[in-house]
Amino acid sequence: MDRNGDFIALSDVLTNPDTATDLQKQGPVHRATLPNGVPVWLVVGYDTAIAALNDDRLSAAAMLASGGLDGGKLNPDMRNALLKSLTNSDPPDHTRLRRLVSKAFTARRVEAMRPWISQVIDELIDGFAQHDQVDLMADFAAPLPILVISELLGIPEADRPRVRAWSRTIISGFGSPDFAVQDAVAFVEYLRGLIAQRRDDPDEALISALIRARDESDALSANELTATIFLMIVAGHDTTLSLIGNGVHLLMKKPGRAARLREDPSLLPAAIEEFLRLESPVPVANFRAAVSSFDIGGTHISAGDLVAISLQAANRDDSQFADPSRFDPARRKGRHLAFGHGIHYCLGAPLARLEGELAIGALLKRFPDLRLAVPAAELTWSQAPFIHRLDRLPLLLS
Repeated sequence: MDRNGDFIALSDVLTNPDTATDLQKQGPVHRATLPNGVPVWLVVGYDTAIAALNDDRLSAAAMLASGGLDGGKLNPDMRNALLKSLTNSDPPDHTRLRRLVSKAFTARRVEAMRPWISQVIDELIDGFAQHDQVDLMADFAAPLPILVISELLGIPEADRPRVRAWSRTIISGFGSPDFAVQDAVAFVEYLRGLIAQRRDDPDEALISALIRARDESDALSANELTATIFLMIVAGHDTTLSLIGNGVHLLMKKPGRAARLREDPSLLPAAIEEFLRLESPVPVANFRAAVSSFDIGGTHISAGDLVAISLQAANRDDSQFADPSRFDPARRKGRHLAFGHGIHYCLGAPLARLEGELAIGALLKRFPDLRLAVPAAELTWSQAPFIHRLDRLPLLLS
């Protein structure tokens, strides 16, 4: 609740970083509602977010079982096939899943893709370089990560457009009364068929590696496989798309920032961290349900209550970051939570950072006069509750 005792619409908070920052001045925990009307506790303070992310009384698995994400529209088998992944599990299941997935999704596998990712970036840029204007979101930020994660997983090229459409529709519907049940079922059935093909005819891509991943006599179950692949598609696509778009947007608002990075590309990795902090692609951590009653941030949480942890607000907490609204690649104090914290820290963080650095670096190098094609006030943000990204980003190339 806000100071007047009213429930806050979670979508209003997650689509507007300034709103979340304002809430911090009133306290670290507030009452909010999902788009489907379900009440949640919203954590906005940095220290309280760290505590919540580390608290085993807040269960990701219990949240999954509650049906809160899909509004109870999926049967348990279909829900598990879509969502029973690392983000929606607790130890010891989470420990086992992370160990198995880590065997397949290695840093070496990601780093080996660097030359190929650079080639894809150059080809995408070549495709619009002769035009005066480009919508960076549609023509660059969106196609790049879906190409990368599809290639990494081994999704056939002909299937990639519908895989992208399914994943975006599903994630946009979480917590909404309009959850796309038919798309979720169709996507699970597609993944089950693809996994069956890879069992019979394995390749060197990640889906085959996940099938092969074993720990003594243990392996990923059928539902764990489909849910892990869905997670990787969503995390590998939407978050990187948002990182690229949000980062370029921040640079275009103040051209001096872009000029500095062109002059000294070694600053780009630090700039990526500031993009992640200031405009967090994932504004809220995976939801959790309280398995017992306890107090957090001075607020009593009852067993069964749902809790949302705003990474976006925590990343702008002035108790952790001096002048938190200022873009500062030289910032040394404070560690952002854009990829989460604790046992649920994002396994795909190295891939997102690599794509963001290569993509934004290439844009700055190719287009020294890159600038916004419309006034910044005309840009709009997606209303999808669990992703923070621009709908479009029109840029003038020269």
